Amino acid sequence: MAETRKFSRQLEDAFFLKEDKKLIEKYKQLKKMEETKQKLSELSGIKDETILKRIMELNIRAETLTSLFLVPLVEVAWADGEMHEKERQAVLAAAEKKGIKIGSVEHEVLEQWMTHKPDAALLDAWIHYTRAFCERLSASERQTLQNDLLGRARSVAESVGGFLGMGNKVSEAEESVLHKLETAFGAASK
Repeated sequence: MAETRKFSRQLEDAFFLKEDKKLIEKYKQLKKMEETKQKLSELSGIKDETILKRIMELNIRAETLTSLFLVPLVEVAWADGEMHEKERQAVLAAAEKKGIKIGSVEHEVLEQWMTHKPDAALLDAWIHYTRAFCERLSASERQTLQNDLLGRARSVAESVGGFLGMGNKVSEAEESVLHKLETAFGAASK
């Protein structure tokens, strides 16, 4: 009888050990999801839990989301073939607001883009990615994303402010890039 209780106890311990491991693993996954959601929120500025969950369901990584927000800024800043100091500062300020810290991989990539004009393929890739991404969003989610991204890009374009701060704040080249960016949102831009 004692032998049976001993095996019974071992079996019970083994069962609960296995169940505890499952619970611990599930806890780790939930914690990682929460950390990911928090990072996505910091980078995107999105606070809406539903949209954040949707981004996670689409398996969009923080690095991808960072690029989604930075490429328009960089492209507008380089629209006239050079990046002015005020544009550079506007891009850096926007990146900082998105939680991109000096020394991070994202910041290093941004520095590279601000030092050397990115190849036109970057903008094309961004447009294709944004179109595909927007197809998965509701009309209001697309509009929110479009307003945020294009609003930040327009701020960069306006940072130089025309000749000696007078005249048209946004150059024709910058308007052209802004229009090209807007086309990525498809139905949301109509």
